[in-house]
Formats: sequence, C-alpha cells, structure tokens
Amino acid sequence: MRLDEVDLADNDRFLDGETPWRMFDVLRAEAPVHWQDEGEYGSGFWSVTRHADVVAVDRDTATFTSTKFTNLEEVDDRQATIRRSLMETDGPRHSVLRRILQRQFTPRAIAGYEVFLRGLTARTLDAALAKGTFDFVKEIAADFPINVLARMLDVPDDDTQRLIDWGNRIIGNTDPDYADVLLHSQESEKYRDLPFRSPASLEVFEYGRELARQRRGGDGTDLVSRLVNESPADGVPLSERDFDNYFLLLVVAGNETTRHAISHSMLALIDNPDEADRLRRDPSLMPGAVEEFLRWSSPVYHFRRTATREVEMHGTRIREGDKVVMWFASGNRDERVFDDPYRFDITRPGNDHITFGKGSPHFCLGSALARLEMRVMFEELLPRVSDIRLAGEPRRVRSNFVNGVKDLPVTVTLA
Repeated sequence: MRLDEVDLADNDRFLDGETPWRMFDVLRAEAPVHWQDEGEYGSGFWSVTRHADVVAVDRDTATFTSTKFTNLEEVDDRQATIRRSLMETDGPRHSVLRRILQRQFTPRAIAGYEVFLRGLTARTLDAALAKGTFDFVKEIAADFPINVLARMLDVPDDDTQRLIDWGNRIIGNTDPDYADVLLHSQESEKYRDLPFRSPASLEVFEYGRELARQRRGGDGTDLVSRLVNESPADGVPLSERDFDNYFLLLVVAGNETTRHAISHSMLALIDNPDEADRLRRDPSLMPGAVEEFLRWSSPVYHFRRTATREVEMHGTRIREGDKVVMWFASGNRDERVFDDPYRFDITRPGNDHITFGKGSPHFCLGSALARLEMRVMFEELLPRVSDIRLAGEPRRVRSNFVNGVKDLPVTVTLA
C-alpha cells in the first residue's frame, strides 16, 4: 500500500482483517505523524501510530487533552459539557471520579469474582457447545461479559439482552446493522447532544436513573449504589448528568471491549491451532497467553486527544486545537517493540502491549476484570473441545473506533 492510499477516516476500510493493518504499517514506516483529511465529516486529524508516540501522547494530558472529546466527532463547548464522562475529564476531577469505583476494580477485589465466573462460564459453554455449530459471538463472547457486568450492577439476568443491544446500538453508530441512526446522517443532528449521537443512550439513561432511584440512600455495594451514595473526594457531588454519563460508560465499556477481545482471541486460536494445543497441554501458559490475546485483539482501534498548544513530533508541527488520534492497535503491531508482530505467540516475552493504555491517567479501569474474564473463559473452553473451526466467514463491525467481530460462526468437536 502507498502512503497516498491510506484513509483512516473511511469506516469501510475496516471491514476486512487486512486493510487497517496495512495502513498502519505504512504510517509507522513512512509517516509516524500523519495528517488525515476527513472531507465533509470533520476538520481532519493527526494520526500517531508508533508505540512510543502513542504512550507519550496518552501520558501528556497537559499537552493533549481529553476534555475536547475522545472520539473523532467534533463537538462545541456546550455539547462537550453535556456529554462529558470520565473519559472526557482530565486532571484532579478525573482522579476523583475514578476513585469512586476504583476499589471495585482492583485485582484483589476482582479476584473475588473467580468462583462466580467459573460457574457462569460453565453454564455459557454448556448451552453453546451442545449445539455443535453456532455463532461464537452471540452464544459465548457477548453473553459472558455482560452477565459479569449485570452482577456488578446488581440487575436481573433477564436484562442482559437489553444491555447487549444498547452497547451494539451505541458503539456501532457507524454500522448499519447496529445503529438506529448512523453517525454523520442528517437524522443524527437530532441526537447531537447524546453520547455517540445514539437514541439508545436515552434508554440507558432512563434505566440507570430508575436504578439510582431504588439504590439512593441504601447500603448496597453494587456499582450503582457506589455512584449515588458515595461523595466524591473533592466535595463536588455527581450531578444527574454526571451519573447518566458515568452509568452509560459502564454499560458500554464494561461489555463491548471484552466481548470483542474474546472473539478475536478465539479467531486467532482457530487460525493458529498449534497455539491452542500448547495451551491445552500446558494451562500454566494461560496468563502469558492472555497478554498476547490482548495485544492481538486490540479491541479499541483509537482514542482521540486535542492539542492544547503548538507542539512538534517527528519534525511535524501540530497546532493548538488540532485533533490528535492515538492508534493503539497500530502500536500493538510496532516492529520496534514486538519481534515479528504479526506472529500470534502465546509465549511472547516481555509483551509490552498498550491495549489498556500505559502509564496514562486514563489507564483502563477494568483491566484486571478483563484479564480475569479472558483467562477463565479459555481455561474452561479449551479442555472441552478437541477441535474448533470456522463454519462461515467472520463479519466485522464497520468502525474505525471499535475493532469488533459481529459474527463468528464455528463448529466444535467436543473432547
């Protein structure tokens, strides 16, 4: 691929499993800080694609702020205020908002879910594997993490399908199979004040507000009870809007990313059966394998920042107010950091992936939970099957934001 063929603003270029990586390869080699035109959909953005540069931008919140938004959509100050979540907050307030739920996501706290996770995994696998041929995304990858989230939110199991649908409709706002209203369509202007311009956000808000009403003043320890009953350390209480946006972030981030990471990991094991056999023979390799799963899957392609001042990178001048996009997925294939980065290797040494961020104030709050979910899933799944192979062509989400798998038809042979 030539440099002039790269177009990271075109969601259609992300529908196959090759084109995005070819574009990233060209940019890392020839233009590590590259201007991308967006045509009628935006003012354009700088792409940062090397591992070290992504880490540097992510850490430097003084120069590259999240407060102007973290995806490519351009919003005015009024919209930014209305739609601001933990993701679009920097500095002391960001730290305070994280601390409300941070204790619930520490490795020690998350370890307490392992027994529940193994039981949940067993039930999920029992139901799916008995079918022989099924959609891995629908029957396993989507079903599993959402049930964990439902437990943490303390909501009925019967509500999990609604949570899945909301996540699809909100995150999949550029995919006609998912979106109620496509981003950039004329109709989306009616929803410009909602997260991802998705009318599904209104349903999430209504659901969260009812939970808040029920839990306020109680002694529950679930995530909603923490949000409504715990006072932030800076003395500034969460407004109703703050709660809405925090709750929606939990529903979406707590489901979509792990689901896609599990799906991509399964596809990688299907494509690399020798690696699956190694894990069956030696389950002690699983913690290292999970890190390779995370590097390989890169379930979020990018996050965006905005330059607060003029700055130079690789001889390129970035102006104040320019959008700067960190392509985490590209950093996870950077040959400067990873030997043979397109080899799926469950024993890869020193796996310095940046899937969760690295040393950033925005380091993923749910990283310990995602690691545990993935470890338990594959520890339970692999011994049950002697063979798993594709039963059809995988389909990917039409998005340059989430690296998602919509459908993964498989056929299994039980062990």
